[in-house]
Amino acid sequence: MTPSGEAGLRRICAVIDLLIDAVDEETLLPALLPVLLRAVPGDSLTWSTRTRAGRHPVTVPDSLFSPQAVAAFFRYAPEDALFRHTNSGSGVPLRRSDLQSRTEYHRLGTYGEVLGPAGAEYQLAMAFPAGWTSGGRRTVALIVNRAGSDFPDADLEAATLLRARLTHALERLAPPPRASAAALTAREAAVLDLLADGLTDQQIGRRLEVSARTVDKHLEHAYAKLRVHSRVAAAAAWRSAG
Repeated sequence: MTPSGEAGLRRICAVIDLLIDAVDEETLLPALLPVLLRAVPGDSLTWSTRTRAGRHPVTVPDSLFSPQAVAAFFRYAPEDALFRHTNSGSGVPLRRSDLQSRTEYHRLGTYGEVLGPAGAEYQLAMAFPAGWTSGGRRTVALIVNRAGSDFPDADLEAATLLRARLTHALERLAPPPRASAAALTAREAAVLDLLADGLTDQQIGRRLEVSARTVDKHLEHAYAKLRVHSRVAAAAAWRSAG
Protein backbone atom coordinates (compact mmCIF):
# COMPACT_ATOMS: atom_id res chain seq x y z
CA MET A 1 0.00 0.00 0.00
CA THR A 2 1.29 3.49 -0.83
CA PRO A 3 1.77 6.07 1.93
CA SER A 4 -1.31 7.93 0.64
CA GLY A 5 -3.56 5.00 1.66
CA GLU A 6 -6.19 3.02 -0.21
CA ALA A 7 -7.82 6.04 -1.81
CA GLY A 8 -4.47 7.28 -3.09
CA LEU A 9 -3.64 3.84 -4.43
CA ARG A 10 -6.93 3.71 -6.34
CA ARG A 11 -6.21 7.09 -7.91
CA ILE A 12 -2.73 5.99 -8.96
CA CYS A 13 -4.12 2.75 -10.41
CA ALA A 14 -6.67 4.77 -12.41
CA VAL A 15 -3.80 6.63 -14.08
CA ILE A 16 -1.89 3.43 -14.76
CA ASP A 17 -4.98 1.76 -16.27
CA LEU A 18 -5.40 4.68 -18.68
CA LEU A 19 -1.74 4.49 -19.70
CA ILE A 20 -1.88 0.74 -20.31
CA ASP A 21 -5.00 1.00 -22.47
CA ALA A 22 -3.90 4.08 -24.43
CA VAL A 23 -3.67 3.66 -28.19
CA ASP A 24 -2.78 7.24 -29.13
CA GLU A 25 -1.88 10.43 -27.34
CA GLU A 26 -4.61 12.55 -28.89
CA THR A 27 -7.34 10.61 -27.12
CA LEU A 28 -5.24 9.87 -24.02
CA LEU A 29 -4.50 13.41 -22.82
CA PRO A 30 -8.07 14.71 -22.34
CA ALA A 31 -8.84 11.70 -20.15
CA LEU A 32 -5.43 11.54 -18.46
CA LEU A 33 -4.98 15.08 -17.16
CA PRO A 34 -8.05 15.21 -14.85
CA VAL A 35 -7.13 11.76 -13.49
CA LEU A 36 -3.57 12.93 -12.83
CA LEU A 37 -4.97 15.90 -10.94
CA ARG A 38 -6.79 13.47 -8.65
CA ALA A 39 -3.79 11.17 -8.22
CA VAL A 40 -1.60 14.11 -7.16
CA PRO A 41 -4.37 16.32 -5.73
CA GLY A 42 -4.29 19.99 -6.63
CA ASP A 43 -6.39 22.91 -7.83
CA SER A 44 -4.89 23.10 -11.31
CA LEU A 45 -2.34 21.42 -13.55
CA THR A 46 -0.06 22.30 -16.47
CA TRP A 47 1.18 19.70 -18.98
CA SER A 48 3.86 21.40 -21.07
CA THR A 49 5.33 19.49 -24.02
CA ARG A 50 8.76 20.67 -25.15
CA THR A 51 10.11 19.99 -28.65
CA ARG A 52 12.66 21.70 -30.86
CA ALA A 53 9.78 23.79 -32.21
CA GLY A 54 9.02 25.19 -28.74
CA ARG A 55 6.74 24.53 -25.77
CA HIS A 56 3.08 23.64 -25.94
CA PRO A 57 1.33 23.97 -22.55
CA VAL A 58 -2.09 22.46 -21.84
CA THR A 59 -3.85 23.24 -18.56
CA VAL A 60 -6.63 21.96 -16.34
CA PRO A 61 -8.80 23.96 -16.18
CA ASP A 62 -8.46 25.09 -19.80
CA SER A 63 -8.62 28.80 -18.99
CA LEU A 64 -5.92 28.78 -16.31
CA PHE A 65 -3.53 31.10 -18.19
CA SER A 66 -4.18 33.64 -20.90
CA PRO A 67 -1.77 33.86 -23.88
CA GLN A 68 -0.40 37.04 -22.31
CA ALA A 69 0.23 35.21 -19.03
CA VAL A 70 2.04 32.38 -20.83
CA ALA A 71 4.27 34.90 -22.61
CA ALA A 72 4.98 36.66 -19.31
CA PHE A 73 5.84 33.36 -17.62
CA PHE A 74 8.48 32.44 -20.19
CA ARG A 75 9.88 35.98 -20.05
CA TYR A 76 10.61 35.54 -16.33
CA ALA A 77 11.19 31.77 -16.35
CA PRO A 78 15.03 31.74 -16.45
CA GLU A 79 15.13 33.17 -12.90
CA ASP A 80 12.65 30.57 -11.58
CA ALA A 81 14.35 27.65 -9.82
CA LEU A 82 11.47 25.23 -10.34
CA PHE A 83 11.34 26.01 -14.07
CA ARG A 84 15.09 25.43 -14.35
CA HIS A 85 14.67 22.10 -12.59
CA THR A 86 12.11 20.87 -15.14
CA ASN A 87 13.77 22.53 -18.12
CA SER A 88 17.41 21.58 -17.68
CA GLY A 89 17.71 19.76 -14.36
CA SER A 90 17.05 16.14 -13.46
CA GLY A 91 13.28 16.61 -13.57
CA VAL A 92 12.61 14.32 -10.60
CA PRO A 93 9.44 15.28 -8.68
CA LEU A 94 10.07 18.23 -6.37
CA ARG A 95 7.98 20.71 -4.44
CA ARG A 96 8.73 24.37 -4.87
CA SER A 97 9.29 24.48 -1.13
CA ASP A 98 12.14 21.99 -1.59
CA LEU A 99 13.96 24.67 -3.60
CA GLN A 100 13.06 28.01 -2.03
CA SER A 101 11.11 29.76 0.70
CA ARG A 102 7.72 31.34 0.06
CA THR A 103 9.30 34.76 0.45
CA GLU A 104 11.79 33.97 -2.31
CA TYR A 105 9.00 32.58 -4.45
CA HIS A 106 6.83 35.68 -3.99
CA ARG A 107 9.67 37.88 -5.24
CA LEU A 108 9.73 36.15 -8.63
CA GLY A 109 8.24 37.71 -11.72
CA THR A 110 6.63 34.37 -12.54
CA TYR A 111 4.74 34.56 -9.24
CA GLY A 112 3.79 38.21 -9.38
CA GLU A 113 2.40 38.23 -12.92
CA VAL A 114 1.33 34.64 -13.56
CA LEU A 115 1.35 32.02 -10.80
CA GLY A 116 0.11 34.13 -7.90
CA PRO A 117 -3.00 35.39 -9.74
CA ALA A 118 -3.71 31.78 -10.77
CA GLY A 119 -3.69 30.62 -7.13
CA ALA A 120 -0.46 28.62 -7.45
CA GLU A 121 0.82 29.24 -3.93
CA TYR A 122 2.29 25.74 -3.75
CA GLN A 123 3.63 23.65 -6.61
CA LEU A 124 4.86 20.15 -7.31
CA ALA A 125 6.68 19.67 -10.61
CA MET A 126 8.48 17.00 -12.59
CA ALA A 127 9.76 16.44 -16.12
CA PHE A 128 10.25 13.25 -18.12
CA PRO A 129 11.07 11.95 -21.62
CA ALA A 130 7.94 11.75 -23.78
CA GLY A 131 8.88 10.00 -26.99
CA TRP A 132 9.75 11.51 -30.34
CA THR A 133 8.44 13.82 -33.01
CA SER A 134 9.68 14.16 -36.57
CA GLY A 135 11.98 16.91 -35.25
CA GLY A 136 13.56 14.74 -32.57
CA ARG A 137 13.28 14.05 -28.86
CA ARG A 138 10.63 15.70 -26.69
CA THR A 139 9.98 16.05 -22.97
CA VAL A 140 7.00 16.93 -20.81
CA ALA A 141 6.96 19.13 -17.72
CA LEU A 142 4.04 18.40 -15.39
CA ILE A 143 3.20 20.98 -12.72
CA VAL A 144 0.43 20.65 -10.13
CA ASN A 145 -0.69 23.78 -8.27
CA ARG A 146 -2.40 24.36 -4.92
CA ALA A 147 -3.68 27.46 -3.17
CA GLY A 148 -4.22 26.28 0.40
CA SER A 149 -1.43 23.97 1.60
CA ASP A 150 1.81 22.37 0.49
CA PHE A 151 2.10 18.86 -0.94
CA PRO A 152 2.84 16.12 1.63
CA ASP A 153 5.50 13.48 1.12
CA ALA A 154 2.84 11.00 -0.01
CA ASP A 155 2.08 13.15 -3.06
CA LEU A 156 5.78 13.38 -3.86
CA GLU A 157 6.03 9.58 -3.71
CA ALA A 158 2.94 9.19 -5.91
CA ALA A 159 4.46 11.56 -8.48
CA THR A 160 7.70 9.57 -8.47
CA LEU A 161 5.79 6.36 -9.14
CA LEU A 162 3.71 7.93 -11.91
CA ARG A 163 6.70 9.56 -13.60
CA ALA A 164 8.13 6.21 -14.62
CA ARG A 165 4.75 5.01 -15.93
CA LEU A 166 4.16 8.21 -17.88
CA THR A 167 7.58 7.97 -19.50
CA HIS A 168 7.01 4.36 -20.52
CA ALA A 169 3.57 5.05 -21.98
CA LEU A 170 4.60 8.11 -23.99
CA GLU A 171 7.71 6.42 -25.32
CA ARG A 172 5.44 3.60 -26.53
CA LEU A 173 2.95 5.97 -28.14
CA ALA A 174 5.60 8.13 -29.82
CA PRO A 175 8.53 5.86 -30.76
CA PRO A 176 11.55 7.07 -32.72
CA PRO A 177 11.09 7.36 -36.48
CA ARG A 178 12.07 4.22 -38.31
CA ALA A 179 15.67 4.03 -39.33
CA SER A 180 16.49 4.97 -42.88
CA ALA A 181 18.98 2.75 -44.66
CA ALA A 182 20.13 5.80 -46.59
CA ALA A 183 21.29 7.44 -43.36
CA LEU A 184 23.80 4.67 -42.63
CA THR A 185 27.07 3.91 -44.32
CA ALA A 186 27.55 0.51 -45.94
CA ARG A 187 29.92 -0.55 -43.16
CA GLU A 188 27.50 0.58 -40.43
CA ALA A 189 24.74 -1.40 -42.13
CA ALA A 190 26.99 -4.47 -42.31
CA VAL A 191 27.80 -4.15 -38.59
CA LEU A 192 24.09 -3.86 -37.76
CA ASP A 193 23.26 -6.92 -39.86
CA LEU A 194 25.68 -9.00 -37.83
CA LEU A 195 24.60 -7.37 -34.55
CA ALA A 196 20.99 -8.30 -35.33
CA ASP A 197 22.18 -11.89 -35.84
CA GLY A 198 23.48 -11.89 -32.27
CA LEU A 199 27.21 -11.59 -32.88
CA THR A 200 29.54 -9.90 -30.40
CA ASP A 201 31.85 -7.03 -31.32
CA GLN A 202 34.76 -9.45 -31.53
CA GLN A 203 32.84 -11.81 -33.80
CA ILE A 204 31.67 -8.95 -36.00
CA GLY A 205 35.24 -7.67 -36.23
CA ARG A 206 36.51 -11.06 -37.36
CA ARG A 207 33.79 -11.27 -40.02
CA LEU A 208 34.55 -7.80 -41.36
CA GLU A 209 38.31 -8.01 -40.74
CA VAL A 210 38.41 -4.99 -38.47
CA SER A 211 39.14 -4.51 -34.77
CA ALA A 212 36.46 -4.74 -32.08
CA ARG A 213 37.20 -1.08 -31.32
CA THR A 214 36.37 -0.15 -34.92
CA VAL A 215 33.13 -2.13 -34.64
CA ASP A 216 32.29 -0.20 -31.48
CA LYS A 217 32.90 3.11 -33.29
CA HIS A 218 30.60 2.07 -36.16
CA LEU A 219 27.93 1.15 -33.62
CA GLU A 220 28.32 4.49 -31.87
CA HIS A 221 27.61 6.30 -35.14
CA ALA A 222 24.72 3.95 -35.94
CA TYR A 223 23.15 4.51 -32.50
CA ALA A 224 23.03 8.25 -33.15
CA LYS A 225 21.40 7.77 -36.54
CA LEU A 226 18.90 5.24 -35.21
CA ARG A 227 18.26 7.37 -32.11
CA VAL A 228 18.87 4.48 -29.72
CA HIS A 229 21.22 3.92 -26.80
CA SER A 230 21.83 0.18 -26.59
CA ARG A 231 22.72 -2.89 -28.64
CA VAL A 232 19.29 -4.43 -28.11
CA ALA A 233 17.48 -1.27 -29.23
CA ALA A 234 19.79 -0.87 -32.26
CA ALA A 235 19.17 -4.45 -33.35
CA ALA A 236 15.41 -4.01 -32.95
CA ALA A 237 15.40 -0.73 -34.87
CA TRP A 238 17.47 -2.24 -37.67
CA ARG A 239 15.15 -5.24 -37.98
CA SER A 240 12.19 -2.85 -38.06
CA ALA A 241 13.83 -0.90 -40.87
CA GLY A 242 14.09 -4.09 -42.87
